Amino acid sequence: MNKPVKGDGTVGKALDILDQVARVGRPVRFSELLEDSPHPKATLYRFLQTLTNQGMLSYDEERQAYALGLRLVRLAHTAWQQSSLAPVAQPLLDLLATEVGETIHLAQMENGQVLFVDKRKTTDRFDTLAQAGRVAPAHCTGVGKAILAFMTPERLERALKQQNFMRYTATTHPDAASMIAEFDQICADGVAYDREEHEEGIISIAAPIFTDAGKVIGAVSIASSTNRNSIESLAQHRERLIATTTKIGAAASAWQFPS
Repeated sequence: MNKPVKGDGTVGKALDILDQVARVGRPVRFSELLEDSPHPKATLYRFLQTLTNQGMLSYDEERQAYALGLRLVRLAHTAWQQSSLAPVAQPLLDLLATEVGETIHLAQMENGQVLFVDKRKTTDRFDTLAQAGRVAPAHCTGVGKAILAFMTPERLERALKQQNFMRYTATTHPDAASMIAEFDQICADGVAYDREEHEEGIISIAAPIFTDAGKVIGAVSIASSTNRNSIESLAQHRERLIATTTKIGAAASAWQFPS
């Protein structure tokens, strides 16, 4: 059964189709796309042909399957260079990971959610759900709370409306009031903690990244497992973490990071 059409006009429909191909995670045949498409067969085929002609999709004749095209890859790479903190943060993240010997995450906020843009993994003894390119809830992650706590009231109001406050663990904040009650302490300490709020057995300490103008534009976290560390032992990295985010903020400001 066809689903309701979403998106803003022709461009929105085309983007929805690109999203649909991306979600499959592998080359996908026309029949599979049609099964889950809100568009009639002829309309879907026309969009696929246009997107393929424009290099946004590629088509494998042998497998008769569509995949994301190289033009999208080039655009994504340019967007990453221009809008992501990753390029300017890279050497500082490398140094921090070497110094603390734990997993490092770099994140930004997008539509009220946390977008992980880089990661350093220093051990195979544990891993986190966070991976570069993945999105996670802001209300139950260290990086998310570190960004939210330092937002202007207007930005915070918008971001809070985009939280679903899903309970992932027993320590997840169940609502906005519960999370906001923690903000005074976060602002006083300059860091936020994830106390197994997103994943059982995973904890972190996170610090915000500010531009020279004082706008929060991201956060860095040091994550570990409860088998390796406690919140108290992670707190020992506070000064080193804040020094790192301060340097990233200065580099981002000099680079004229988009505001």
